[in-house]
Amino acid sequence: MTINAVPKKMTIDALRTGYLRGSFTPSEVVESIIRRASDTEDDHVWITPPSMELIAPYLNNIQHLSIADYPLWGIPFAIKDNIEVQGWPVTAGCPEYERESERHAAVVERLVAAGAIPVGKTNLDQFATGLVGTRSPYGETHNALRPELISGGSSSGSAVAVALGQAAFALGTDTAGSGRVPAALHGLVGYKPAVGAWPSTGLVPACRSIDCITVFAHALGDAVAVDGVVRGPHPEDAFSKARPLGPSRAPARWLFPKGDLTFFGPFAEAYEAAWKGAKQTLLQSGISVEEVDVSLLQEAAALLYEGPLVAERWADLESFVQAHPGALFPVTEDILRTGGKTEFTAASLFRAQHRLAEIRRSTEVLLKDAVLVLPTCGGTWTRAQVRQDPIRTNSLMGLYTNHCNLLDLSAVAVPAGDAAEHLPFGLTLFTLPDQEAVMVEAAKWVERSQERMLVAVCGLHMRGMALEPQMTGLGAYFVEEARTAPEYRLYRLDTHPAKPGLVHVLEEGESIALELWSMPISSFGLFTAAIPAPLGIGKIRLQDGRVVSGFSCEASAAPEGVDITSMGGWRNAEANNTVSHTS
Repeated sequence: MTINAVPKKMTIDALRTGYLRGSFTPSEVVESIIRRASDTEDDHVWITPPSMELIAPYLNNIQHLSIADYPLWGIPFAIKDNIEVQGWPVTAGCPEYERESERHAAVVERLVAAGAIPVGKTNLDQFATGLVGTRSPYGETHNALRPELISGGSSSGSAVAVALGQAAFALGTDTAGSGRVPAALHGLVGYKPAVGAWPSTGLVPACRSIDCITVFAHALGDAVAVDGVVRGPHPEDAFSKARPLGPSRAPARWLFPKGDLTFFGPFAEAYEAAWKGAKQTLLQSGISVEEVDVSLLQEAAALLYEGPLVAERWADLESFVQAHPGALFPVTEDILRTGGKTEFTAASLFRAQHRLAEIRRSTEVLLKDAVLVLPTCGGTWTRAQVRQDPIRTNSLMGLYTNHCNLLDLSAVAVPAGDAAEHLPFGLTLFTLPDQEAVMVEAAKWVERSQERMLVAVCGLHMRGMALEPQMTGLGAYFVEEARTAPEYRLYRLDTHPAKPGLVHVLEEGESIALELWSMPISSFGLFTAAIPAPLGIGKIRLQDGRVVSGFSCEASAAPEGVDITSMGGWRNAEANNTVSHTS
């Protein structure tokens, strides 16, 4: 048994397997989490960081419990610091608000009863007001993959804790996207149940009537396992209700937005390409797709922050803000105080509610037996860019998320490849509450469609070459330049157009330049079926020792071609050929 055996990527299955095999104990898992949290202290993940003093009582509680009887036995989880844990401080991201919790939030109580171990309280955008992860007096939470970028909010610390291997799952909250945006920015699953499906007793409210407690995890199955433990009404929560998942089946229809979408920030082009690639991959998987007008969703989203509905935030926090001048981040206070505008009258609130009811009814018709697919985020920002323009940058992060709870929809954010290196891209699936199980099945479909493999290409399928559109059309994207091990020769084949033939040889081989592309496994069969003889797909050994699938050529075809091995690769050979023909 050793701390070093504790996986960096924590999942429920990985931890339970380790426990059953005796690879490590819950105490050793906790010790590793404490060390990891200490090592990343400057990332501002935690407000109440993991410590053995805090966690020991929960370790003691499971000592005499059977792992077979408790579905979350020994599974460590983090809690956003606007959710209460008995005896621990709760701050909601505001030091002046801090108080010791007298009891567990209902969801925490249910998780602990299932054997899970709370490990600490995570950083957040103050009072859950923000989608960027920079609005905290406890420090800007750094993105786990690229520290110069935002982590997403408001559940910033919760997502980063999971991404950094400091929890197997983490509780967040979601009023306008806070349980989904940070998931997308870290390649995680962000599960947002229907409003009221999980009790919010013990949650510091943002907009009490539409707040949801959510979960971040590496795997969809882990999020579903947490849902199975915490779902159900609570007698002390006036907004909770019995909202069963509904029948589990594949959606009858998949809905995509009609027309071009808006992308933003320094990686706008990469995000747009990732969206098109993910969409193409799903289209090729055989699902039934319709394109629909989503403008009503944007109208509903505007009602949340640009109309009188924002007064609900002010209703819960007005007395605290008025009694503690200077206690809030200036941008947070400015946003909250918009809820007290004199033009937001009772009449204007009723008009907004009436319009929202009309949009909700239209949405119910639109989503009947269907799942709607949108990008979770249309882009991201550096933390410096957010500091320079805090309102606009934050607003754009919610472009495809803000409508959800107002329209009483269920949602799950799932990874969908990468927009660029260390820059995950994610999709969100939306359904009606009584079809939440359909949403889960659709998310599984997306997971399967996004399973990818590396493919080595050495000729016309490389970037800028004639057959590159075949790669992008199959949902593939460029990963890196590479070279083969020095055991290949390259030939210009006598084909029209000319193509390279990469042949493995036992003697006099050289290292040949190629490109590695990431391709959905679901597309690989179509790709290989279209390759004409004498070319085919085989295993290519790379210079760094990796072995990947890639183009190879039958050795019998080599004598009919021209040996261009000395050129080092097809791109050099083509450049030399062009020069020869123009000189």
